[in-house]
Amino acid sequence: MTEFVPASRVTRIKSSPSVAAAGRVRELKAGGRRILDLTVGEPDFDTPANIKDAAIAAVRNGETKYTAVAGTPALQAAIIHSMESRSGVRYTTDRITIGGGAKQVIFTAFMASLAEGDEVVIPAPYWVSYPDMVLANEGTPVIVDCGEDTGFKLTPELLAAALTDRSKWLILNTPSNPTGAVYTAEELRGLARVLAEFPKVHVLTDEIYDEIYFGPERPACLLRVAPELDGRVLMVNGVSKSYAMTGWRLGYAVGPKPVIAAINKLQSQISSCPSSVSQAAAAEALTGDQTFVLESRDVYRSRRDIAVAGLNTIDGLACKTPDGAFYAYVNCAGVVGKTTPDGAVISNDEDFTLYLLDSASVAVIQGSAYGFGPYFRISYATSVEVINEALAAIEKSVMALS
Repeated sequence: MTEFVPASRVTRIKSSPSVAAAGRVRELKAGGRRILDLTVGEPDFDTPANIKDAAIAAVRNGETKYTAVAGTPALQAAIIHSMESRSGVRYTTDRITIGGGAKQVIFTAFMASLAEGDEVVIPAPYWVSYPDMVLANEGTPVIVDCGEDTGFKLTPELLAAALTDRSKWLILNTPSNPTGAVYTAEELRGLARVLAEFPKVHVLTDEIYDEIYFGPERPACLLRVAPELDGRVLMVNGVSKSYAMTGWRLGYAVGPKPVIAAINKLQSQISSCPSSVSQAAAAEALTGDQTFVLESRDVYRSRRDIAVAGLNTIDGLACKTPDGAFYAYVNCAGVVGKTTPDGAVISNDEDFTLYLLDSASVAVIQGSAYGFGPYFRISYATSVEVINEALAAIEKSVMALS
């Protein structure tokens, strides 16, 4: 049998660490072990009933055929309204793309735009998939460390130092996975002033968590504070996180016509269109009753407060209060260098996360997966009971270190 040799675009990337962590948890659970799982990157709520009802109605009404590449008229109208309220820009249908989740939209955007040697500036900590998406599409990730001193956010000075003549994209994820950091309007204006000096650089704003924000208003939007960037910004969003619809696989983006046209051209050859039923559900999500969004946000805020307060009572750990999403990014520098009861040295954040899994049956994800250690990420998209039990188990394991 001829040996299969994968393409270079496959060999130069790694599998998603968050997917791998979730897989490891499933294996342990299948083996009968009870795991306190704080790796989950999706809401623990069910999809709201009105959204499920809209999908069922679509099936019964025969809305089960191919749609246009850029979506159904109902979904397009919903996206236009939603994105205008977010950005202040009135988009037209030729500035919309939809895909099988925001993840696919981002990947296809890079596929449509990157050539070998093109650079993509990625602030770290970053969502695990960004660098590998860039690598898979011939680009070069330029990682910029953004530590606690800047609130895990990119500054104008750091951006100016990272941009070159080869820069094609800047990625801004706000609210952030993994840190929950959210850029203020003034911080975005500062970045916009730098971008004015680099007119060829496009900006991909990943705003998938924009409805899960704990401030008094919605988080600031780059285009609302810097409308002059309209021809350069691809705004990516979706229904997965805000509406508990991860399995429906429906994401979308709005942006400059040439960028959208290139994405949609590829989309026409990749999957033609996302599920027509998911599109009907997404249209209802964006236009229907928003009570679920408000109520779930309050629940996440309460869980955040419990998790952060508990983590900060554990000697050796420290955690800033996140402003959005449902994650906390925990500094574990205080336990690096310590020794486990079995005599193993905790050399880095990955060692610590493995120790927590083995000793406490608590699953978290190491900060090195997000390009910035020594930290680990927890998700509080789980019950208060699980959070409290996990906090107690983590504290006991940390106290056992010497």
